[in-house]
Amino acid sequence: MLEGKTILITGGTGSFGKRCCLELLKNGGPAKIIILSRDELKQHDMATSKAFGNKKIRYFLGDVRDKDRLARAMTDVDYVIHAAALKQVPAAEYNPHEFIKTNINGAMNVVDAAIATGVKKVIALSTDKAVNPINLYGATKLCSDKVFISANNYSGKAGTRFSVVRYGNVIGSRGSVIPLFLKQREKGTLTITKPEMTRFVITLGAGVNFALSSLEDMVGGEIFIPKIPSCSLEDLAKAVAPEAKIKVIGLRPGEKLHEAMVPEDEARMTTEQKDRYIIHPSQPYWDYHGEKAHKGERCPEGFSYSSETNPDQLSIEQIQALVERYQKQTID
Repeated sequence: MLEGKTILITGGTGSFGKRCCLELLKNGGPAKIIILSRDELKQHDMATSKAFGNKKIRYFLGDVRDKDRLARAMTDVDYVIHAAALKQVPAAEYNPHEFIKTNINGAMNVVDAAIATGVKKVIALSTDKAVNPINLYGATKLCSDKVFISANNYSGKAGTRFSVVRYGNVIGSRGSVIPLFLKQREKGTLTITKPEMTRFVITLGAGVNFALSSLEDMVGGEIFIPKIPSCSLEDLAKAVAPEAKIKVIGLRPGEKLHEAMVPEDEARMTTEQKDRYIIHPSQPYWDYHGEKAHKGERCPEGFSYSSETNPDQLSIEQIQALVERYQKQTID
């Protein structure tokens, strides 16, 4: 589907954007990849690196808060992957206006610019924290999800289609706990909030591949959720530093003990496939045929997909293997 197409990645200098760009160059055969971000230094570093010195890549300075700039960047673009966001939970609590401007207003700008320029498909990245949110970051991503799904209502019968990908914590991403644990390991003490806390985990490569497969499969209006493993924070700490002491500091403001990706309230709109769940839109005022296209089994009433009840729980040995892969990629 991506052969000979032009793809724009918002937030393209981030960890997801860079890995996605490499994957597209390796397997997608696009005519052009446009990296949109607001950091000129990161763009310079990316453009001058050996991995991204490809003539198919274009670098476009801009911010998702600027609708006119987005429209300029999306001219003659076929597909948009929306990865730009502010995502640090404590920072969101202290700077709510800034998160609203980027995560919500930015989503609205992406929608308007994509429709105005005739983009065929937009896939937006979300998070498990958008489910029953208790912090501002999760609340902004919930709003963003609603913005993208409802955009199908007014993009026209043959207009731009919008869908969302939702998954859990990316192993080793900026601000995540594994880099913190690896740093604390050197001093012999790891700080954890609650030993019994659980989280969904996914590798960066798996997240990128899932987003690209969802972009190909989407008809517009779905929230795609991969079936991924979970682990407890205690097991994660033991896997990273089995000899280290553990200091329990308690839950931080805006933090949940467990996360969910399919809440019970949305089970009636959810179908299950071998490797994913798909939440279908509750109010498809457009001609939606996702359930027929995807052919999944409807989830039973009362179903939920949560990190603590997830049957796929990682062992300490499995976590260690993932951490070693992350460290090798970091070194390489």
